[in-house]
Formats: sequence, structure tokens, C-alpha cells
Amino acid sequence: QPARPGRQIVEPKMLANLSLSSNPTPSGLTFKPKSPTLTSSSFHGVRIPNPNPNLVSFHRVRARPSSVVMMAKKDEELNEIRAKTNEELNDEVVQLKGELFVLRLQRSAREGFKPSDFGRMRKRIARLLTVKREREIEQGIGKRLSRKLDKEWKRNMVVKPPPSLKKMQEEKVAKKGEKAS
Repeated sequence: QPARPGRQIVEPKMLANLSLSSNPTPSGLTFKPKSPTLTSSSFHGVRIPNPNPNLVSFHRVRARPSSVVMMAKKDEELNEIRAKTNEELNDEVVQLKGELFVLRLQRSAREGFKPSDFGRMRKRIARLLTVKREREIEQGIGKRLSRKLDKEWKRNMVVKPPPSLKKMQEEKVAKKGEKAS
């Protein structure tokens, strides 16, 4: 039968844990506290002995490289970046942004790609631009002028297809050549 307004339907299973109190709450029901004997248990699982004690299973533990090593790699990479000229930095930024674009295309086409490559490339681009900005600060170029120079550089930038895209295009041409012959 349908429930009337203002009444609650209580399942029979729930009745064991419920009691009507003489001092009714807004819902008219109170919950009995569980007895402590029900919550504590002496069962802690079953221990199965190893049938052959001579065989010892070794779990492969993969140790993470320490942060000191990671910092050393970053320092090496930053030293390599700092050794480059501004033109080389700009060229590499353009190339990496092209590679990032190709990765986005691969992701949208659901071709084989590694999601970790996105982060790696973004970090590399950020490091390059950071070194570029450090040099601007050394020269005394302010934020506003820096943005203006960046806009000019982006406008005058010559877009070249990244090397990976060139390789993909060459492979497609080679496949078409094989099909034609």
C-alpha cells in the first residue's frame, strides 16, 4: 500500500535495531546502540602455512630515485639550457610546441601516445622560457617590455613542422609508394 504523508515505512530487518522511545524524536524512532560484544571479535583471519618452507617468495620492491638524484638531473638539464643562445632557446621552444601539438593530435585520434610525454614537454618548455626570462631580468627588461617582446617574437615566428611530423609524413608517403607498386 502507498505510504501516507508524514509516516515512514520501516523494513522488518530494521526493526531489530530500532525501538520506539517514550520520548519521541522528530522521526519518532531512536537507534539502539550496538553492544560492545558484537563489535569486538576474536577472529583475525586464517593463517595458511607455507607448504614448502624452503621456498621463500620475494616481493619486488621498486625503489624510487632519491630527490637528490632528480635534482642533479634538473641541474644538468638547466646547465645545458643556460649554455644555449637566445636564438637556440627560441627555436627549441617552437620545436617543442610543435611536438606538443602533434601529441594532442595523436591523443585526439587515439593513436599510441604516452600521457607522461605531455607533462615532460610542458616542463621542458617552461624551463626554456624560465631561462629566457632570467636573462631578460639580468638585462633589466621589465615584465611589460618582456610581454611586448614575446608578442613580437610570436608574430614573427616561422612555424615549421616538427621532426616527428616530418617522419610520419615520410612514412605515409612510403606506404603509398608501396601500395602503388
